[in-house]
Amino acid sequence: MDAFTAGILQRIQNTEADLDRARAAGDDFLAEVEQAELEDLQRLATEHGVRLGAVSTA
Repeated sequence: MDAFTAGILQRIQNTEADLDRARAAGDDFLAEVEQAELEDLQRLATEHGVRLGAVSTA
């Protein structure tokens, strides 16, 4: 796995965790921000041919 792939997958996992924490805390604004970030990262990964099958999507 190259550095870009590893980095984007790690960022997706981190963002998913942040999104889960925001939802659990009831912080709707932060959850929306994290959801948008997650969607951007997933789009970027897809555009660069990174397979997201191993990464859960929120």
